[in-house]
Amino acid sequence: MKTYRKELWFNLPTRRGFVNITDTLQKCVDESGIKEGLLLCNAMHITASVFINDDEPGLLRDFEIWLEKLAPEKPYDQYYHNVGENNADAHLKRTIMGREVVIAITDGKLDLGPWEQVFYGEFDGMRRKRVLVKIIGE
Repeated sequence: MKTYRKELWFNLPTRRGFVNITDTLQKCVDESGIKEGLLLCNAMHITASVFINDDEPGLLRDFEIWLEKLAPEKPYDQYYHNVGENNADAHLKRTIMGREVVIAITDGKLDLGPWEQVFYGEFDGMRRKRVLVKIIGE
């Protein structure tokens, strides 16, 4: 069995945002040389997420609006966590959107559904954060 590990780094200029990382993950599969196996991709920060969905601008905007309704950023004093920080909403948003994805690799390609794309979700940006890519297989 072979293994591959890589860290991806992100620094979004906004507090919140989504980045399609599907092509980057496929490049990792290509670099690994693994043809059959599994790819794990997870955010290494508790205010960021990795998730799979459709890459449609309206849907991404819907996520932003929906998440803001569920865990509004302001007023900051609505959260017990916000003592010296103002990112409690980002922790909640990450919990909703998830920490990681696991994707099958078949014949050297990410085995995704027809509309599935992989995203990095940022909920407390404007600083460097990393995402782990770990691939195992043959």
